[in-house]
Amino acid sequence: MSKFQIDIDFSNVDLTSLETDDDFKREAKILLPQALVKLGETVGEKTWDELNKTKGAGTKQKFSQSEKRKFVQETGKNYQRQASNRERQELENYIVEQLRTHKEGT
Repeated sequence: MSKFQIDIDFSNVDLTSLETDDDFKREAKILLPQALVKLGETVGEKTWDELNKTKGAGTKQKFSQSEKRKFVQETGKNYQRQASNRERQELENYIVEQLRTHKEGT
């Protein structure tokens, strides 16, 4: 199982044009910013849930869906800006793998 629990949208990718390693890497670089945001949002969702579990133990504090959505979106944007080079490279490699898998499935 991959450490990246995100769905990457390949609907705008012409899989038939991907032939060489460079083609796959170029497409992965294009998809990387969106994937970083999605990964950050996934982390934000989990963080939100964990924070509300611990707060909910003795408190009856309620948060709105818009507060949650704003928190998750901000976490995604922050992750995109602050991801390390290693994280970016690992995610780019993951995208290349997913592109290859999707191409094989077509």
